[in-house]
Amino acid sequence: MTSTQSSELGVATRVIPCLDVSGGRVVKGVNFENLREMGDPVELAREYYEQGADELTFLDVGASVEARDTMYDVVRATAEQVFIPLTVGGGVRSVDDVSRLQDVGADKVGVNSAGIARPDLLGEIADRYGAQCLVLSLDIKRASHTPSGFVVTTHGGRRETDIDALAWAREAIERGAGELLVNSIDADGTKQGFDLELISAIRELSHVPVIASGGAGDVRDFAPAVRAGADAILAATVFHSGQIRIGDAKRAMREEGVLVR
Repeated sequence: MTSTQSSELGVATRVIPCLDVSGGRVVKGVNFENLREMGDPVELAREYYEQGADELTFLDVGASVEARDTMYDVVRATAEQVFIPLTVGGGVRSVDDVSRLQDVGADKVGVNSAGIARPDLLGEIADRYGAQCLVLSLDIKRASHTPSGFVVTTHGGRRETDIDALAWAREAIERGAGELLVNSIDADGTKQGFDLELISAIRELSHVPVIASGGAGDVRDFAPAVRAGADAILAATVFHSGQIRIGDAKRAMREEGVLVR
């Protein structure tokens, strides 16, 4: 089902702030580099909830054992104050990790590097918890050496693989991924707009929801991403800096004919 069909059937486009967490603080950079501190994750989560966010995504960008324990505390504290779906990614390597995250309040988990290293993990999570719990996180770069022109990266975009991004997305859906978080590393943090070609290419192969990420710089950037095929829009820098409020983003999309909550 395309996002256009979703709108016709009354399914609203979601707006999802993303909080990259390291050492218990929210950080953000450009093209996944030069991270700088942006604030307290629980306070920001509560603010976005009050602004009208439809969901929240936390990404543990450290994902060491120590960082993971900190992340559990962040998720637990957020779930006690924020009553919208929470997705948590970073360092999810087993079904036991999923269980512990659910115990502290996560509704969905994002899997990236561990799924590429061991694809069977996707099926294990989907079989035990359902496809609706599993979000495949795709950190994608443009590349000339893959058939589609897009390649998958791992470890927060720091390691480029030889895996074609579209082929991997298709395989992951077959293995049980219930949603695709499509992050353009080339556009990440640039505020130059979403990679519409990438969104459209993923949309063509996916029957599960597509979340567009990377490149939001203006409220006018959101509607084109939806028209390209996104079911949800994820952004970080523009929300953390206060440049865009969630209500303003939704208003701009509504004015372009996009159904939002």
